[in-house]
Amino acid sequence: MLPAQNRMTRSTEFGATVSRGTRAAQPDLVVYCVRSDQTEDIGPRVGLVVSKAVGNAVQRHQVSRRLRHVARTVLPELHPADRVVIRALPGSRQAVSPRLEKELRTALQRIRTRSGASS
Repeated sequence: MLPAQNRMTRSTEFGATVSRGTRAAQPDLVVYCVRSDQTEDIGPRVGLVVSKAVGNAVQRHQVSRRLRHVARTVLPELHPADRVVIRALPGSRQAVSPRLEKELRTALQRIRTRSGASS
C-alpha cells in the first residue's frame, strides 16, 4: 500500500501530470512524470489509472494492488517534487509484479534521461 502522503487523489493533479508530464510507454504501462513547482512538497506523489479496458472490476483491482506495491518500491528513487501517473494497459492484467516493476523503472529512467534530471 502506498502511504497516504504519496497518493495522488485530486483529478486536477492527475490532469496536470498527464497533460504537462513527460510520457514513457512500455508494453503494459504508460508512465507520466512531472516535477511540481509547489514548495510544500513532502514527498513524491503517485496516481494510478486502471480503465475498464484492463478487465472487469476484480481484474482491475488486482492490477491496482500490484501497481501500488510496485510504485512503493520506487518511491525512494523519486525526487520529493515528482508527480507520477501510471496508466495500466490491457496487457497488465497478465503481467506479474516483477515485470511491472521492471517496466516502471525503465519508464522512469527514460523520463529522467529525456528531461535531463539527475535524480
